[in-house]
Amino acid sequence: MLYHPDKHRDPELKSQAERLFNLVHQAYEVLSDPQTRAIYDIYGKRGLEMEGWEVVERRRTPAEIREEFERLQREREERRLQQRTNPKGTISVGIDATDLFDRYEEEYEDVSGSGFPQIEINKMHISQSIEAPLTATDTAILSGSLSTQNGNGGGSINFALRRVTSAKGWGELEFGAGDLQGPLLGLKLFRNLTPRCFVTTNCALQFSSRGIRPGLTTVLARNLDKNTVGYLQWRWGIQSAMNTSIVRDTKTSHFTVALQLGIPHSFALISYQHKFQDDDQTRVKGSLKAGFFGTVVEYGAERKISSHSVLGAAVSIGVPQGVSLKVKLNRASQTYFFPIHLTDQLLPSAVFYATVGPLVVYFAMHRLVIKPYLRAQKERELEKQRESTATDILQKKQEAEAAVRLMQESVRRIIEAEESRMGLIIVNAWYGKFVNDRSKKNEKVKVIDVTVPLQCLVKDSKLILTEASKAGLPGFYDPCVGEEKNLKVLYQFRGVLHQVMALDSEALRIPKQSHRIDTDG
Repeated sequence: MLYHPDKHRDPELKSQAERLFNLVHQAYEVLSDPQTRAIYDIYGKRGLEMEGWEVVERRRTPAEIREEFERLQREREERRLQQRTNPKGTISVGIDATDLFDRYEEEYEDVSGSGFPQIEINKMHISQSIEAPLTATDTAILSGSLSTQNGNGGGSINFALRRVTSAKGWGELEFGAGDLQGPLLGLKLFRNLTPRCFVTTNCALQFSSRGIRPGLTTVLARNLDKNTVGYLQWRWGIQSAMNTSIVRDTKTSHFTVALQLGIPHSFALISYQHKFQDDDQTRVKGSLKAGFFGTVVEYGAERKISSHSVLGAAVSIGVPQGVSLKVKLNRASQTYFFPIHLTDQLLPSAVFYATVGPLVVYFAMHRLVIKPYLRAQKERELEKQRESTATDILQKKQEAEAAVRLMQESVRRIIEAEESRMGLIIVNAWYGKFVNDRSKKNEKVKVIDVTVPLQCLVKDSKLILTEASKAGLPGFYDPCVGEEKNLKVLYQFRGVLHQVMALDSEALRIPKQSHRIDTDG
């Protein structure tokens, strides 16, 4: 009724009303049709844009439409199946820095170049794998690795074919070959025995010049509760062992206790990791491992440094292993690992520098490099988003301004009615980005006046806004694309001033006693 062209005589207002009325008419066509209404209620506009609805039989229930939508999605995913891979890679570079702490005796200092500590790379490992989906149930996996240590090394290449046999299990057949160990034939099976219990079996035959070396590994796992899993592992053949472990993983912690009896490795392990509930997903961890080959204490931390990268460091102190610093960077599905061996002895100086050094370097890099880079990247993304949506935002702004002009007469009548009964009057309302933090004083405030649109939504001295972005309300538009927005309202009810600040997608209901401005203060 507000946008109907016949209600406006001014040619300019009439033209604006026709454009807005057409938008309302499109919405009416969607919402008045039971099928398109059900699609929109479940999936929004993206559901209406999904290809394939034209061949769907009409008069279906919302549940049937949901199933049809999911079928169309599956078909679209299957079309993409051939183009999708899952690359995973690891690069490990071992560094020998023992010369920093374990220097030669004075009689060797005359040797050329001995004035500086000798830091060298003594081992490297590179592995990579990709997956190629063949069908909805079959996947081919190709992987390879290269390793070298102290000048000697080798490599291997593996091909595996995985088939999902049912919702309860899958099987994988693997073929491999390498220059050191010879051909490999393996079979891996996974099966859910019950909803809370599963088993994994891995059989392998390793061919070499000394004959065939068989191997068998079986893992039985059971969910003890929703956060705890118990494992029993039996390994026969290559490094035979029996292992039992309990893993508890919650929102704030990760705890593991394990015991292994084997040839040649037997040990007991306990580890704990605390997960901080911050934006950087900080985690602090510590572990103790004791066995026939010594005791190792390890502690460290990891933190998210960008949307796809996690940086971590750990200090390992053991007998007879000595002191090592392990630095790891996870970038999407790629892992970069740098174990730095500092000393073969338990030197307090090595422990101190291994602990404090990475912290100093991280905070310096975070303040001087990472933070400025992420800030600049965010600004570039926002600028790119603004440029790509500039035309659409300009159109939305023009529509909002036109809607406000068309609302003037209706708002005047609403205000008269509300004043007559001491009802709800919107004194001022702003929507957009507010800067209240002094640390952000250089940032620009980006708000628009939405007093008239809000007053137009008042009915019977009440204003109710649902949990959705307010940029879609009549007379509103987004003044700061990609940035956090709020709605600030100063209103009068029963002759008393009230004020409220609401988040963009927060539901709002006024008037409320809690919004009342304390004039005594």
